[in-house]
Order: sequence, then C-alpha cells, then structure tokens
Amino acid sequence: MTKSKIGVQLYTLRDYTKTPSDIAQTLKKVREMGYEVVEVSALGPIDPKELRKILNSEGLYACSTHAGYDTIVKETGKVIEEHKILGAPHVVCPGLPGELHNADGYKKVAQELTRAGEILNKEKLILSYHNHGIEFEKYAEVGSVRGDKLGIEILFGESDPRYLKAELDTYWVQYGGADPAQWCLKLKNRLPLLHCKDMGIKENKPIMMEVGEGNLNWKAIFEVCKKAGVEWYLVEQDICQRDPFESLKISLDNMKKMNLM
Repeated sequence: MTKSKIGVQLYTLRDYTKTPSDIAQTLKKVREMGYEVVEVSALGPIDPKELRKILNSEGLYACSTHAGYDTIVKETGKVIEEHKILGAPHVVCPGLPGELHNADGYKKVAQELTRAGEILNKEKLILSYHNHGIEFEKYAEVGSVRGDKLGIEILFGESDPRYLKAELDTYWVQYGGADPAQWCLKLKNRLPLLHCKDMGIKENKPIMMEVGEGNLNWKAIFEVCKKAGVEWYLVEQDICQRDPFESLKISLDNMKKMNLM
C-alpha cells in the first residue's frame, strides 16, 4: 500500500470520467501528476472489476468511495461486494435527500447509518458521513423556541461512534459558519477522512480554491488532524477557477510543502 496520505476525490474530474475509456485516461493523468490515492465518486458506468484493473495498472489505491444514502441503507450487501472488489475499506455517505434535513430526519439517519455501519464493520469496512453547509443549520429542541443544536451535532450525537465516522469537508464547514480545525478536534478518533478544499473570496462571494491558495488556516487544521487520527487527506474542488487537473496539481504541491507526505 502507498505511503502517501494525500489523495484525489474523483468528483473534481467528473467531466472526464464518463466512459471506461475516459476513466482510464483520467486515472493515468492523476497518477502522472503525483497522486497515488483516489476516492471513487461520480464515475460513469463501469464494472467494479474493470475499475480495479485500471487502478492496479496505474498503481493507484482506492481508499474510499461515495455511495448514495439509499444504496447504503437499502442495498448494504451490494455496497460490501463492490468495496471488496475495489479493495476500498471506507464507504462514505455524501449527503441526504432534502426531506431528511431537519431534527427528526437527522435522528432517523443516525439510526439507519449506525445500523448499516454495524453490518459494514463486520466485513471490515468503515462507514463515514460527508457534510456540506446545510448540516450546520440549527434546530430547536422540543419546547424550545431558539434553534440551539446543529444538524451535524444531532447526526453524530445520536449515532454510534463505533459504526459511523466522519469525512469532514473543510470548505463546507467554513461555509456553514464553523471552524474546520475545531470540528476536526470535536470528531477526534472519529475522523478517518478529510476533504481538503480551500475557500477564498472573489467579488465578495465565497469561491472554492486550491489548498493553500485561499484563506483557510491549514497549519491549524493539519496540526489538529494529526491529533484527531485522520488517515487520508483527499483533495476536492467541486468548482475550479482553472483547468481541474492544474488545480489538483497545485493542491498536491502545496500540501507536500506542508509536510503531509
């Protein structure tokens, strides 16, 4: 297995992974720019066995994948089978259907993901939840008028830490008005994966930027992550300000300078 802790979230390159041929060419470029690890997401139709063959041929390791909420809770067996083929130990739920973004919804999700996570755990697979900004909305407790509990607090507070871990996204934590470093510490020993994405400002609007090119305090984030037990640092940029391959290379180079390799 690779010694590198830095990987690519393939969602960044979704426009270049629509066919098996596209996927093969894109993964070749990813390896050539210096990455050795990928998180599988947003690929066009491809058989898991064929994908594993391409990954192996390029010397790439799939540490994790993103699988839909319904797939994880209703087709857990299929998720296990595909991850065994890929050799990927981490399964990530990338978000929720809109109707579940409320206090009761997060409680329900906490129970269902705990249940699925326990099944995955028996197969040596680890389930995590990936946040966006919406999980940082506050909800009122019963009998209270003031919203005093964040959606993300309900989700992780009501779930079993043995069976549901976190994949924090630094940009979206900041977007939600919270401190990424503080949240990495809050989820200590429950944070195997981190989405590394910087935030900058252009024309008074937040924009996604390459790691180290925006305003996030990476020194503080990475120092805390070492204490929190982060295993994989995955570069993602939903929207790039330049060619996505160039953006990924800039992030990788900057992170190497931060001694993450």
